[in-house]
Amino acid sequence: MKQVFCIGELLIDFVAEKQGNDLSKADLFTKKPGGAPANVACAIAKLGGNSTFVGCVGNDPFGTYLLKVLKENRVDISLAQRSKTFTTLAFVSLSEDGERDFVFSRGADRELKYDPEIKKHLKGNMLHLGAATALLGGELEKAYGRYFFDALTQDGFISFDPNFRADLWKDEEAVFVRKCMPLIEKSHLGKFSLEEAQLLSGKTDLNDCCDFLHEVGTKIITVTLGDKGTLVSTPEGKRTVPSIPVKPIDTTGAGDAFIGCLLQQISSLIDPYEILGNDELLIKMIKNANRAGAITTTGYGAIPSLPTQEAMRTA
Repeated sequence: MKQVFCIGELLIDFVAEKQGNDLSKADLFTKKPGGAPANVACAIAKLGGNSTFVGCVGNDPFGTYLLKVLKENRVDISLAQRSKTFTTLAFVSLSEDGERDFVFSRGADRELKYDPEIKKHLKGNMLHLGAATALLGGELEKAYGRYFFDALTQDGFISFDPNFRADLWKDEEAVFVRKCMPLIEKSHLGKFSLEEAQLLSGKTDLNDCCDFLHEVGTKIITVTLGDKGTLVSTPEGKRTVPSIPVKPIDTTGAGDAFIGCLLQQISSLIDPYEILGNDELLIKMIKNANRAGAITTTGYGAIPSLPTQEAMRTA
């Protein structure tokens, strides 16, 4: 089984409970571990895969807590770094249907420094890039770009999730799009929300969005559509794969569970590149990934709600 290296942020989600989608009215918050790349690493490991998290947390109680959570979920944290800067925080409010509103307080995630020793480990393995905070400048963005280049030179299978957060890119959406383009060009697998596909392509129609992203370079495009399932697009064609019906409580981490489950399945192949051009196998994997995403919405917080192999079998 291949190792999946997940690059990016690990943070605390303070989830506002028992109120609507308005943080100004919130007075009760519950601490949850989060951060898209870390969520993906946990999703892979909880489903029996091998994942390594590469990111930075503060040398504070929150950072200690987060690394402990990852270790308890079987994620390799040997390459994680710690900083004197405080651990990154996100405040999340939830509407009745589980949709989210975010406010970020950035900290140690931006301090990740490039580790040249990782390059040799990428050969023949997989790299997942989650970009929620990684394209905002600083050491993290520098390291992010270098790991991306290392994976290209080492023939690693590359997955990219733009993780667009409007709160982080107010009036700077064009910069975000520009910075994502090289990653879209060279990634083998792209995971997008509908909003992200439209923003990055400049198109409205979903088919046109996918066609544009293929023209840029991504081989396999997945567009998650909530309870409507996932649109899968390859050079051979497009198909919407339905999800399973659930009553959502919190949609935080659903997309991370989806891509984590998909990467775990791909990592179990003798050669990850087998998935390219094998649409029948890809659709089968997407069905499982949809199930993982749906299960995650039935609990509060991303990492605690990610499904295990047993939960997947009984859903």
